Amino acid sequence: MIDHPGQLHLPIALIREPTLADYRPGPNAEALAAVEALASGTGEPYIYLFGASSTGKTHLLQGACQAAIKLTRTAQYIPLGKSGLLPSIFDDLETRDVLAIDDVQAIAGKADWEVALFDLFNRARAHGCALLIAGGAAPDALELGLPDLCSRLQWGPRYCLLPLSDPDCEQLLMEIAAELGMRLGQETARYIMNNYARDPGSLVTLIERVDQVSLREQRQPSIPLVRRVMRGEI
Repeated sequence: MIDHPGQLHLPIALIREPTLADYRPGPNAEALAAVEALASGTGEPYIYLFGASSTGKTHLLQGACQAAIKLTRTAQYIPLGKSGLLPSIFDDLETRDVLAIDDVQAIAGKADWEVALFDLFNRARAHGCALLIAGGAAPDALELGLPDLCSRLQWGPRYCLLPLSDPDCEQLLMEIAAELGMRLGQETARYIMNNYARDPGSLVTLIERVDQVSLREQRQPSIPLVRRVMRGEI
């Protein structure tokens, strides 16, 4: 558990401390701006994000918590797809300033969870707690069994997150490499784009592995070096 002032002590950790500043918005700039405003307390009190995997939903939710905490606000991130959680995890969360609930599709069709989230939604609004909820689909496509919960989830702005375009992904590669002190040539970047998964998380992980090997071997990244990393040879 990462311990932050203002973060509730639950057995859930934020992974790799993602921030809103390092989220590459691409076509999702409007959603990013809305999340930034919610985290700071100047925006909408409730936002729903949805979209395919690897579009940055979790990054935005965890980044919103980090941004709120940096402003001395209280925040909590809850991944409903994590095993071992019980509906009672929602107890008293309305006392937080920001509450980010991920993977809401994981509770669809589970009556006890749906009722618990519906009750939390109402308590949060009454207490002025900002809600940021994300799911794999729009609220009316989640196959929820509780119509009132589906209605609540449609109350605020909804943003469908889109994948980064190829130019956006290539720019991401170049920026991450530069931040790590590597000179990633355009030819090498194109090789990665043509031969590797194009979602941001996979690309960042690859570049970090390339950086480790590059430092160990005291050489700048090249296509042969990248190829070896991709194949797991080093």
